[in-house]
Amino acid sequence: MIKTVIAIDSFKGSLTSIEAGKAAAEGICRVFPETDAVIRPVADGGEGTVEALVSGLNGQFVDADVRDPLGRRITAKYGILPDNTAVIEMAAASGLPLLSGLERDPMHTTTYGTGEMILDAVRRGCRNFIIGIGGSATNDGGIGCLQALGFGMLNKDGHQVEYGANGLSQLTRITDNNAVKELKECAFHVACDVTNPLCGANGCSEVFAPQKGADKSAVSLMDGYMQSYAELTKSCCPSASPDTAGAGAAGGLGFALMYYLNAELQSGVDLVIRETRLEEAIAEADIIITGEGCLDSQTAMGKAPIGIARLAKKYGKPVIAFCGSVREGADLCNASGIDAYFPVLRRICTLEQAIDKETAYKNLADTAEQVFRTIKLFR
Repeated sequence: MIKTVIAIDSFKGSLTSIEAGKAAAEGICRVFPETDAVIRPVADGGEGTVEALVSGLNGQFVDADVRDPLGRRITAKYGILPDNTAVIEMAAASGLPLLSGLERDPMHTTTYGTGEMILDAVRRGCRNFIIGIGGSATNDGGIGCLQALGFGMLNKDGHQVEYGANGLSQLTRITDNNAVKELKECAFHVACDVTNPLCGANGCSEVFAPQKGADKSAVSLMDGYMQSYAELTKSCCPSASPDTAGAGAAGGLGFALMYYLNAELQSGVDLVIRETRLEEAIAEADIIITGEGCLDSQTAMGKAPIGIARLAKKYGKPVIAFCGSVREGADLCNASGIDAYFPVLRRICTLEQAIDKETAYKNLADTAEQVFRTIKLFR
């Protein structure tokens, strides 16, 4: 019997992480019917993290009524795992895809809805949180999120400031006397692969705000607002530093989560690996299967399959990757722990045909079967 651990990231627009895992397992079992195939969900903290963890760990999806980046009411989905851990993607409430091109303006977009999702989970009894903060439409330093949780982000008249970076320009005092009391009982683990500081040439305003609709003059203003916000934060949290790696993530939400909610920022892949206890399974396996929709040089820079491959090499395990396609630089994955990779396309076709769920599932299963037929020759 051969024991495999299958941890494949989603084939975006086609197969979820779990679906890809099941397809690979089906192909392997055609060759080794008695194989012990352990499937684990994979995500990097960005889009798909909630779905991967909830589906893979038998959690449940929850709907919350929240504000979108412009303050409009929407329904945002998050997950609750069996151990009562809440899994939240901030983009579900505060993400760029929620806005049209003309609506994108970080001077006015807010993270308030993200705070409302956290609050909803707290009210449901959750005290442990996994939060993915990729894909934001905001550059408000996380003050909207904090406002939703009861913090006072106050102007000179003692009133809550407006939404967005514009609110940062009005900020003169920060209070926590009305903050949700249960927050002190909560642990926040934030999936963040961004290392940018809050301010300066590599800060969130300069690097990311233009992608969210800010022009040059707005970028300069917002960076100044962030610096003032960081100084004000030091008055209530002396250890707060705008230079901390990740402080600039999600338009400064990383800074707010770290210094107001005592959050721990870490690699999204590492966080998911820990939560799914993947390392324990890898240590006992014979072969590790990973992959994603497209393997290229970006994969080799540390995306989910490489995180899994490096962990596998810690235990001396062989690693095979399946993918929808390969692009330039995919060969770098070999030097990063993936022993061999195999694109699953079986014939020339359009992209639409390739990502059809039924077709992609069959292609992956059939490719896994042929790879393991080869492995069987040498066992």
